[in-house]
Amino acid sequence: MVLAWIVGACLAGTLLSLAIAVLVASRVQARWIPTLVSFAVGALLGAAFLDLLPHLFAESKAPARTASFILAGILVFFILEKMLLWRHHHHHGEEGDEHGEAAVGPVHGHDDRRVGWMIVLGDAFHNVTDGVIIAGAFMADVKLGIVTSLAIIAHEIPQEIGDFLVLLHSGFGRNKALVLNALSGLASVLGAVLAYFALSAVSAWIPEILAIATASMIYIAVADLIPGLHRRTALGESMMQVLFIALGIGCIWIIHAVLFPGA
Repeated sequence: MVLAWIVGACLAGTLLSLAIAVLVASRVQARWIPTLVSFAVGALLGAAFLDLLPHLFAESKAPARTASFILAGILVFFILEKMLLWRHHHHHGEEGDEHGEAAVGPVHGHDDRRVGWMIVLGDAFHNVTDGVIIAGAFMADVKLGIVTSLAIIAHEIPQEIGDFLVLLHSGFGRNKALVLNALSGLASVLGAVLAYFALSAVSAWIPEILAIATASMIYIAVADLIPGLHRRTALGESMMQVLFIALGIGCIWIIHAVLFPGA
């Protein structure tokens, strides 16, 4: 019965946050998506600096170890992105040789897609930890599990909206973006089931998994999304970018500090 509650809560959270993200994104005109990526930047940085980092360092018995895992996570995502770039440029170079032309510079659409794949991977790490937390709460008490699940869902909604917008901006179609977001969301079920059958072993690694998830959010926002925003230099667009970054941060702050201050 407890396992059914756990799996049901994870599935409900994934479907609800994804449905809201799709509803919001589906009402957005395509020309607005590059500007709304600023919201994703704010949501990612807000989740990392207002939610995950304070939790990690408050709960950690070894802050230096936690910081080391965050740094290691940033390095891992740098290496992963570099490998994706090498693979693309090598393949593009071969295609250029076949046509007797030299490959000059990256293909923008393909390069954008690596950001989408990385955000799916980083979100999957985060969702695994959410599943572990939900499982632990339900195993302690069903009411606590319900409250914890609601808090996690509320935290996830603005981030899922941002992730969906980034996938659209990266060149993925709406259907593929929906499928990828759903798959990364289902990682919470995997984490929950693992935690149910081996809670002590899995729980011991929660700080490290969260540190890697935090590193992915910081890296994707700072290394991939913000440089793209700087390519749009018009004053009006720049002001809108600042506004939407603040809006993304503000949504995380309201949910974390106002609606669920103890979560």
